[in-house]
Amino acid sequence: MEQVGKGTVAATVSWWIAHDLVGAQTPAFAPFSAVLILQLTVYQSLWQALRYMAAVCAGVAVQSALGFLAGPDLMTFLLVALVSLGLSRWNRLGSQGTQAATAAFFAFSTYSASTSDPQRIQQLSLIIAMVGIGCGVGLLVNVLVFPPIRRRSAEAGIHRLAASLCDLLADMHPALRNAELDEQRTSGWRQRAADLGETAGRSQAALRTAQDSRRYNPRLLLSRRLHHQHFMAYSEILNALERVTYQVASTTRSLHHWPEDEAGDECRDFLKNFAELLEALAAIIDHFGGIDEKQLPHQARELCEAAEAAQHRRVQLIERTRNTSLPLSDPSRPYGILLAEATRLMDEAQYSCDTVQHAAQQSQTPHACPASCP
Repeated sequence: MEQVGKGTVAATVSWWIAHDLVGAQTPAFAPFSAVLILQLTVYQSLWQALRYMAAVCAGVAVQSALGFLAGPDLMTFLLVALVSLGLSRWNRLGSQGTQAATAAFFAFSTYSASTSDPQRIQQLSLIIAMVGIGCGVGLLVNVLVFPPIRRRSAEAGIHRLAASLCDLLADMHPALRNAELDEQRTSGWRQRAADLGETAGRSQAALRTAQDSRRYNPRLLLSRRLHHQHFMAYSEILNALERVTYQVASTTRSLHHWPEDEAGDECRDFLKNFAELLEALAAIIDHFGGIDEKQLPHQARELCEAAEAAQHRRVQLIERTRNTSLPLSDPSRPYGILLAEATRLMDEAQYSCDTVQHAAQQSQTPHACPASCP
């Protein structure tokens, strides 16, 4: 609703300036431009406005050059279309590239309807002016009317990825504890782990939006509290969680290829110990599902405790497995591979915890996680 309101204000003001004050024959360019460049952040609006203006100027320039040289006939339009559509593929214009061709076509229509060269120059200049008015109004509205600081979207991205990862681990460890590794179950785990990559991508996009929302945002200049209201460790935490998803995906592949002839008491004990590690890892990830900058010192302490418990499970898994006759060095058997996966999983989870610990210590509160955290 915020974007709808801001778009309505920007379009109305742009139309009033273009139609009532300037008296342009094509005032629709102004509100169209104002709405087009309204983005979720001030930085994105500024960047899109610059690209849009460049695309429109390029399209009008192409039409002007060819129109004044060859006249407003069909062959000229063919050349305008060819050149402007080629320009629209220029990667520097990004998503606004197609506006080069759109502007060229509108400019050709305006040029053809004009009766004299001075009138044509005036009307083509007005197209650029209307676009400039729209972009200017759109930027001002985005800057002055509730400029967003989307810190919560970064937290939401971490919450979303952590929740999906935790749900998968919560399904895996009870089945492993009971040695239930049927084809349908493990293939489902593998598919869900693969889908986590898309979730991680959306979370990274939410983080980038949150970072962009701070750029050129006047609210940071007006409020000291907002200036410091951000969490620099979000990016590192999200990257570490993303690496955890890759390791979980690798683990599900190993479990999916679990040999049917692997059985016996030692095998079941191994799976039980591995399940206990995954359960402890799920407890760590669950804390990230509720990460909140305001509660960071307290959450850092809880994460340290969860990490310590998980590290104990990892050591326990390794020691108990080494005291068995299971072939850990045989690459054709799953045990050594899963032990390596367990170590990598804990390394990434521990790094995530350490990142939160460091951020909590940086906040200079007496509740920061102690240095004895593993």
